[in-house]
Amino acid sequence: MTPDRPKVTDDDHQVLPFRPRGPSAGGNLGWRWRLRAPEAPPTPVEGLAKYEGGEQEDNYRHRMLVNVAAVLFTAALAIAGAWLVIQIADMRKNQDCVLSGRRNCAPIDVKVLER
Repeated sequence: MTPDRPKVTDDDHQVLPFRPRGPSAGGNLGWRWRLRAPEAPPTPVEGLAKYEGGEQEDNYRHRMLVNVAAVLFTAALAIAGAWLVIQIADMRKNQDCVLSGRRNCAPIDVKVLER
C-alpha cells in the first residue's frame, strides 16, 4: 500500500516569520491596547476581615483540650481499625481451613473446673 502523501524531507520545510500587526484600518484602535495597562479582574471575595478573629480572646486552654480530644479520637479509630483487620484476617484463615476440608480449624479452649 502506498502512502497518500509523498515523503517530506527537511529541505522541504519553510519557516514563516510572524510580524506584529500594525494599526488597524478602522482608525487608531490598533495601538491603544498596547498603551493601556491591563485591568485587574474583580476579586471574588470582598475582604477577609470578617473571617479574622479580631476582637475575640484566644482561649489557649480550650484549644489544647480540643486538640487532645481530637488526638484521642484519632488514636481510638486507629486501634479499632487495627483490631478489625486482625479479626477479619483470623476469620479468613479459619474459613480457608474449613473450606479445604480440615477439622479442628478453630480450637475451643475448655477450662476444667477443679473441685
